[in-house]
Amino acid sequence: MSGPVAERIRDKLAALRPTRLVIHDDSRRHAGHAGARPEGESHFRVEIVSPTFSGESQVARQRRVYALLADELRAGVHALQLTTLAPDEDNSPG
Repeated sequence: MSGPVAERIRDKLAALRPTRLVIHDDSRRHAGHAGARPEGESHFRVEIVSPTFSGESQVARQRRVYALLADELRAGVHALQLTTLAPDEDNSPG
């Protein structure tokens, strides 16, 4: 089950019309590290495939995601690891 921060991330990234979106809460792996919060939801790994990324550099894609999630980054998301792909770059099964 995902928490409220993960759900906000999912809702905001819907603006990119993803064909695949996977959000991993890795907070437990970072317990005791800088930025970790006892309640979790501080460290995320996001895999997103979106047609809006076609023709964009990795930097442009990541900037787009960071702009959408600016409030979450200010409010306690300490780490955000991104995999941003255009549909023709996605080699995931399924």
